Amino acid sequence: MKSPALSLTPAIIVLALAPVQAHAATLNPTLVFLDATPAMKVVMLLLVALTLAAMAVCARKLMSGPDLSGGSSFLSALRLGGPLLGLLGGAYNGLMIFMGLSRGPQPFYVVAPGLAESAMLVLLGLLCGVVAVVCHWAVEARIDRTVLSR
Repeated sequence: MKSPALSLTPAIIVLALAPVQAHAATLNPTLVFLDATPAMKVVMLLLVALTLAAMAVCARKLMSGPDLSGGSSFLSALRLGGPLLGLLGGAYNGLMIFMGLSRGPQPFYVVAPGLAESAMLVLLGLLCGVVAVVCHWAVEARIDRTVLSR
């Protein structure tokens, strides 16, 4: 006698695969952001705002001429704080993914948006840190040139 589990007809196979095809949408950064929890959206927006602020501080410092005040400590703090904030958000999101997985096995298409969200948080944190490092180097070089030319 055949086992009922082994006698799958093609119609049952198609019905079993239908939810996978229905939920398998191509992710992009906009969809990852829109799918994120409100707390993670705040972290993502904060990292983008800090990156833009670092570029603005750098541009202001480089165009200020001999005036050397303000901005260097912000860039110095952001060099370390940006990646840490991104890693903190990614780790928290990873914790939430594992807590969801502890309830039972999930198909990959259910877990993929959370993994993409974690990766995006880490990426934004690293981008923020890299921009801050480059801006800090540029500002420090400007300060060195100004101080040494006096």
